[in-house]
Amino acid sequence: MESLWKKTAELPGFPSQQKDIKTEVLIIGGGMAGVLCAWKLHRAGVPYVLVEADTICSGITKNTTAKITSQHGLIYHKLISKFGTENAKEYLAANEAALQTYRKLCRNIDCDFEEKSAYTYSKNDRNKIDRELDALEKLGFPARFAGSVPLPFQVAGAVMFPNQAQFHPLKFISGISKDLHIYEHTRVRELIGTTAVTNHGKIHAGKIIVTTHFPFINKHSSYFIKLYQHRSYVLALQNAPEVNGMYLDEAQAGMSFRNYKNLLLIGGGDHRTGKKGGGWQELQSFAGKYYPKSEEKYRWATQDCMSLDGVPYIGPYSASTKNLYVATGFNKWGMTTSMVSATILCELVQGRKNPYGEVFSPSRSILHPQLAVNGFETLVSFLTPTAKRCPHLGCALKWNPQEHTWDCSCHGSRFTRDGNLIDNPATGDLKKG
Repeated sequence: MESLWKKTAELPGFPSQQKDIKTEVLIIGGGMAGVLCAWKLHRAGVPYVLVEADTICSGITKNTTAKITSQHGLIYHKLISKFGTENAKEYLAANEAALQTYRKLCRNIDCDFEEKSAYTYSKNDRNKIDRELDALEKLGFPARFAGSVPLPFQVAGAVMFPNQAQFHPLKFISGISKDLHIYEHTRVRELIGTTAVTNHGKIHAGKIIVTTHFPFINKHSSYFIKLYQHRSYVLALQNAPEVNGMYLDEAQAGMSFRNYKNLLLIGGGDHRTGKKGGGWQELQSFAGKYYPKSEEKYRWATQDCMSLDGVPYIGPYSASTKNLYVATGFNKWGMTTSMVSATILCELVQGRKNPYGEVFSPSRSILHPQLAVNGFETLVSFLTPTAKRCPHLGCALKWNPQEHTWDCSCHGSRFTRDGNLIDNPATGDLKKG
């Protein structure tokens, strides 16, 4: 079940580490965020290497729906309420700047970059739409109200962001990564200060950036309680309509829509990793009802790290660690947030502050309702009797009948039927027997 992106792009290959290395900056993790960090440091003339345990973009990046937008659901009303108008402005400005950087870069990269409007709709609550529009007016952003959308159901209204974008993420990565200092099949097994012990030797670095989706170092900053993971599913349909935009339901269990060439991409079926959800069956049922002449060409699933307050964690790994940085908790908006991460982190490792850094600080308050939910899930999992335990922190694993995997509802690690690691934060396979 490879994604459309994986099937229609060819990425360059890179060697594995051959000897011990000394560098100024080590980037651990070769997804979109890690590669963009490498690209920015490369352009700045800062010595760096990037190491990836498998091959670049073999994890979450290849499974994105590849929307480049500062519209992250109906988030701005919530941001103003939680953090105030100025912080909400900075969040918006950071994502708009990321969009503009992609726009400039993609002029010289054949990656099917297209300008599109983005819509977040509500099926039954016009008040939510009006609140968001009022919030965006306070922030000075030219959002507009849409009374209808070209989807096969009625909506109460939608918030429209003009001049957003979509692209082919792996074609983009192919275009920017060829000359970068990357080592594939090089897994970091341990960090001793800022020295990484890999399966091929050691890398002595001045500073380290961790872009491994879910941070793998448990003893700092409590990411195991500050994050949880969420799965969602995608169908790519042929003989389905052109919707001419990017669409997202504001409801947790809603769907998303966008086109790629002659295909319509429908996303949804969401659930917390390790829990039950609609999956592909929900999407197939929807397509059968509303697009009966369509044909399924591709299907895939993805997984997202969700933060406690809806804002990613980008910056120093913790208040107590020096020269260690992180980017995680992208809350389903990995494309735009990867560029935001690269911008902030590459400034920090060069000893400069970024104007958006405070908003995304990993050391901000964790006192949010989601903290209690995460703690409860962990407690229940610890008390669940089962032979299959996650090697990350010992939570119970649950069988996922749709994808035939063992999944952890605590932190989102996933394993094949035979116990081979698929998704972190676990760093190794299940014990045999």
